[in-house]
Amino acid sequence: MTTETISIPVRLDFDDLAPKVAGAIGRLDGAATQLLDEADIDRRLRELLRLRVSQINGCAYCIDMHSKDAVAVGETEERLHGLVAWRETPYFTAKERAALAFVESVATMSQTHVPDEDYAAVSKEFTPLEVSALLSLVMAISAWNTLGVATRQWEPGSYQVGG
Repeated sequence: MTTETISIPVRLDFDDLAPKVAGAIGRLDGAATQLLDEADIDRRLRELLRLRVSQINGCAYCIDMHSKDAVAVGETEERLHGLVAWRETPYFTAKERAALAFVESVATMSQTHVPDEDYAAVSKEFTPLEVSALLSLVMAISAWNTLGVATRQWEPGSYQVGG
């Protein structure tokens, strides 16, 4: 069996055309990462959340990146494969489930309006600083997802951990 691959053309080189905005997204991501560090949010959870938001937003490059980064920080294949259906799996703790529900609600806010139940659940499991860090993570990865999906400027599969 042969597999035919197709090339997905770049629509727009946003980094080159709008470097100040692209740089601002990078700074937002850096600030979010600093807050995640300050709040001591587990690195595996960070990557799961980035991956889940990227799945929701349909960013192929970001899905590839955060799947690879999750494995690099010790995430299991079983949990990665089950992430898209996390509610139906036994693989995630109550704390992780609260974080997943919260980031999903934020990522789909036009539909969910971030319900009080999701906020209450995440607030039960995380401190206000930690919730702020989780919110910052969603804001940053959503910006990257928007850029990746709209421009297709990064080739899915090309990401190398630590590269």
